[in-house]
Amino acid sequence: MMHIFVFLLLVSSASASHYFGGTLAFTPKGTNPDGSLRVNIRYKEAYSVFYNAHVWYCYSGNCGSINNTVNGQWVDYSPSSPNLPNWYQMETFQTRTIPTDSPFEMREASCCWIYAPNNNAQWNLFAHIDLGTRSDTGKPNSSPVTTILPAIRVPQNCQRELKLLAHDPDADVVRCRYGILPNIECGTCYQHPDFFLDENSCTLTHFPTAITGTHVFELVLEDYPEQSIGVSHRDGTQLPRYPWTSYSQTTTSSPWQWFTSTTTSTPWQWFTSTTTSTPWQWFTSTTTSMPWLATTTISPPSNALSSIPLQFIVQVDQSVPSCADGEYLPMFQSPTPEHGKIIYAAVNYELAIKVKAAARFSTLTNIFISGPLNITKVVNANGNTAEAVIKWTPGSDGFGEHFPVCFVAESVLGSSFYNSEMRCVVIVVGHTTGEATVSCNEMTMTVEIEKASIPGLNDGFVRLKDPLCTLMSNSTHIIGTMSLNTCGTEIEEDDESIIFKNEIVSFENTSTIITRTSELNIGFSCKYPKKGKASFSFTVHKPPYVFTENGFGTFAYQFELFTDRLFNSMVDPSAYPPQVNLGEMIYMQIAATSPILNTVLYVDSCRATPYDDPNYPVFYSIIENGCIVDNTVVVYENNNTMYKFGMEAFKFIGLHERVYITCSVILCEAGNHTRCSQGCVNGTATPAPHYRRRRAAITETSSHFISQGP
Repeated sequence: MMHIFVFLLLVSSASASHYFGGTLAFTPKGTNPDGSLRVNIRYKEAYSVFYNAHVWYCYSGNCGSINNTVNGQWVDYSPSSPNLPNWYQMETFQTRTIPTDSPFEMREASCCWIYAPNNNAQWNLFAHIDLGTRSDTGKPNSSPVTTILPAIRVPQNCQRELKLLAHDPDADVVRCRYGILPNIECGTCYQHPDFFLDENSCTLTHFPTAITGTHVFELVLEDYPEQSIGVSHRDGTQLPRYPWTSYSQTTTSSPWQWFTSTTTSTPWQWFTSTTTSTPWQWFTSTTTSMPWLATTTISPPSNALSSIPLQFIVQVDQSVPSCADGEYLPMFQSPTPEHGKIIYAAVNYELAIKVKAAARFSTLTNIFISGPLNITKVVNANGNTAEAVIKWTPGSDGFGEHFPVCFVAESVLGSSFYNSEMRCVVIVVGHTTGEATVSCNEMTMTVEIEKASIPGLNDGFVRLKDPLCTLMSNSTHIIGTMSLNTCGTEIEEDDESIIFKNEIVSFENTSTIITRTSELNIGFSCKYPKKGKASFSFTVHKPPYVFTENGFGTFAYQFELFTDRLFNSMVDPSAYPPQVNLGEMIYMQIAATSPILNTVLYVDSCRATPYDDPNYPVFYSIIENGCIVDNTVVVYENNNTMYKFGMEAFKFIGLHERVYITCSVILCEAGNHTRCSQGCVNGTATPAPHYRRRRAAITETSSHFISQGP
């Protein structure tokens, strides 16, 4: 009776709350000494009033017992605006002890959604959890992780895409679909004709034919393995789980979740339990006087490893004068991270994410966020721009977990409100951090990390952001030196400064199958003022490229243009970009500097592109695999540390006015058995790859791209 009373109290309270949506995710956390399992469950819900008593109840199977619950800390809040009431989004964190690894289901149901067409006010949240052991990972499955702003605005006259976050910690394939099981997965289970849900990419597209007003979405996220696996349980049952594509080709009139097999009279999902006469996949709810909990019997679920809800509303507003991002609709700007970016964080270390948005003809008012408990934001909205710093410090309970964060910028013009696109990132907790000392000068950054600050670190398996840039070490420190434009260094800027950012990360030893050390991720940066008495200026001319690699120390390449074939007069850096007539010879020199004697410079390839990107699809080959391709090329000198060559100037056909030359270069110890000693390799041979060398005998560096121009 007490359980029923608590639930009825929940219904009564929630009925007055006006529901905006919710979601749930779970992460297995290991085994207790008595053999029971631990699982972390995190769920969000949003209401139009502050309400913190979220209660999910066990719907099927053994859901275990609750160890700890952190309730009702609101993540973000939106004040009321035209056609949309205010909302509060809260998250609850719960740890449970589960006595068995058999599947179980949890559910929450109540009334009422905020008013919307095609909605009868009831709502249902449902999750399927299976803690059996996966044959591919040897661990229980983790659900996908997702979050969303409770209400997303789109103008009626614009086609807009809402990219839903569908990230899976196990790297499974995640699909998004409408809920189709009434009173279980959804209330009305309405599928909007003026929106298109791409179930594979989890993208929801709004078409300009949608009516204005509030639209309720009741979606389900499910994860599928990349290859066929089995999920085994302690009671002896084993469930096969297949990739989505392996069984989705069969045409059937049944919903896609229903799977029928022609090879057996009993579908493989059905199995017999020794403790009950009803398979766990069959759910039967008992009759109740509450309409939103009406009696329902449903068919076995899909082949998915897990199933979680994602519910929210889309507010279709009046038309906007222009659908272009950045005019009336806010547009994100640098340094805002891209959608889907993975960001690493460490327990008890504060993480900061910077977000910036702008609009020409509307006023930025806020940047809304959805994220984990205790996340904070500081927003500075100033006319046509707004900036936010989102901060979060992971606790020990989140070690090893993946946390979603989404954000939307909002602007206003008169009585009209506009939203930007929604972007989401995933924060992975568990990487080790260390203290870094960074030195910045005109051309390079140098970072030093004390080994003692990172217990268990294997200094032979660390690198910079670019996998080709390894580091060197001594008895006390790991050291890396790089140019401001190499090794994956990223450039950010604000109104006052230019910031060069890189990071030191660890990588796994591929010769072993296990690891007992945490991953390393240490970010560092150099910040230079744009104004004032700076000691140097930024030009289009490329400075020397500096690299650090284990076994070779710090070495550099300098790529320069010269005025004639004598190579006595270098083109002045202030004269860039130099003007050259078509057909006129251009003279180039690549020089290597290394602390190691008896080294050899090898130019493996050179190509021209209209942009400073060696992977740009439009390119012209000059040298490939050490072989000259362009018939105007003349090599004037090729010794151990210098490569001088020239070619006739050309231009790309079309609108491309500039030409960049990018070369791939290697530094070797003199002698046989290196790429440098092989020389030209014809087109039928395997090209020299950008690869990581065996560490037993380091005789050459990785291949590095260097460029000059335009």
